[in-house]
Amino acid sequence: MPDTYDGVMISADIDVPAKRRSWGSKDLWLGWGGPLAVTAVAGIIRFTNLGRPNDVVFDETYYAKDALALLRFGTEHSFLEGADDTILASDGNWRTLDIFTGDPSYVVHPPGGKWVIAAGEYLFGMTPFGWRFAVALMGTIAVLMTARIARRLTRSNLIGITAGLLLALDGMHIVMSRTAVLDMVLSFWVLASFGLLLIDRDQVRKRMADASPERLSGMATEWGARLGPRPWRWAAGITLGLACGVKWSGLWFIAVFGLMTVLWDVGLRRRLGVGRPWSATLFRSAPPALLAIVGTAIVVYLITWSGWILTDSGWDRQWAQGQDPSWVPDWLRSLWHYHSTAWRFHVSLDSEHSYQSNPLSWFLQTRPTSFFYEGDQIAGTCGAQNCSAAVNALGNPVVWWLGSMALIYQVWRWVACRDWRSGAILAGVVAGWAPWLLYLDRTIFTFYTVVFVPFIAISLAMALGAVLGSADRSPTRRRWGAIAAGGAVLLAVIAAWWFYPIWTGLPVPYEQWTWRMWMPTWI
Repeated sequence: MPDTYDGVMISADIDVPAKRRSWGSKDLWLGWGGPLAVTAVAGIIRFTNLGRPNDVVFDETYYAKDALALLRFGTEHSFLEGADDTILASDGNWRTLDIFTGDPSYVVHPPGGKWVIAAGEYLFGMTPFGWRFAVALMGTIAVLMTARIARRLTRSNLIGITAGLLLALDGMHIVMSRTAVLDMVLSFWVLASFGLLLIDRDQVRKRMADASPERLSGMATEWGARLGPRPWRWAAGITLGLACGVKWSGLWFIAVFGLMTVLWDVGLRRRLGVGRPWSATLFRSAPPALLAIVGTAIVVYLITWSGWILTDSGWDRQWAQGQDPSWVPDWLRSLWHYHSTAWRFHVSLDSEHSYQSNPLSWFLQTRPTSFFYEGDQIAGTCGAQNCSAAVNALGNPVVWWLGSMALIYQVWRWVACRDWRSGAILAGVVAGWAPWLLYLDRTIFTFYTVVFVPFIAISLAMALGAVLGSADRSPTRRRWGAIAAGGAVLLAVIAAWWFYPIWTGLPVPYEQWTWRMWMPTWI
């Protein structure tokens, strides 16, 4: 059905990307210049004093050292007691740093995300800046991807820039970009997968829109015609495989995004007049989609384990040699056994943690995770006797609270208006959040939400575009819409300024730290 966002009309028949502009056009410069500008803002926030805190923060104690082991041995190794202190006291030379026992280490996450962290250590040394660099780079680029994805969804430069800015100013995304843990890497590959599938959708529709009348009439049959090559689906399979190579929760995005892209094909065939759009998609689109997305993801996932496969020193690497002979290669049997033990660990993890949270509370950000805190150790460094330096994985309250309301609006648009864009955004949120509802008794944390916060930002930007109103509305309506939408963005900017110290470990007087603890559950 026809629809507008910020006055931009979307085709009622076949949604196709706008015709490519020349490099001198105002629209093209704004379409790239605006997103690049908010990306620069994101980069400044994420890279300024990236080495602060000059310490091993939260789970960096595992991933930074595992990444170093990958550089040195190709697989994770156990480290000596006091290794963190040894690292911080060293010159950061990863080639000579001696912190390992020589024994393999049992880890329960794939190595893909740790290879990303290792890239930063290789370039800048075994220092806080080094092990955080590659993650910060991914977090910065994610802002650019978010802005461009929102623009492609809505054909609106303003909505794209707004979505990118909201993500650039979100505390959860900032903290996870400045910390060498796996979740930002997972978020990056998931977002890239979504963008690639969106490009695939546009490309197929453009191909159909450019088809000759004779070919289009030939498609309006009981089964229709094939939709042509889908290289962007294969690319999405690669990035989804990389996502699974970071954390197994990437599997949910394979399932949800795979279903989403197949449903898009059903909708296209229906608009082309295919008599049996569901059956035609099931037999003509689903099998190649399965091969392109799932098949490619499996291959890429195994490649992320290549260090473990090609060495003999990884945990459980030789397990199959003590078992009965089989036609299955020993490395694959050993890898399967390793995965089965890791799976049992994940599903049975129920140990209490002071910062664990319930997924039902994530959208309200009621229980952020404290990554770092110093008090007495930094007395007098903030202009007061009692100081606090904290890193709290806390989302920007304006982005999250208004964004959660915007999600309700997107549900209405998807159900009542049959807006595929709202459904797509909801798919990204559901894949990142709903599966955790199956594990309410597990030890889980609010910072897992970083994987779907880009979709929250896009949802809010789209809702603010609706608040602004289309270009054909009355000047008074547009004026009040601009005040309301602009006010929401301004509040997000002010909130980011206010919470910046507790996102980045900046020392502040203890009293000012308490001012930022709006809820008792934030302490």
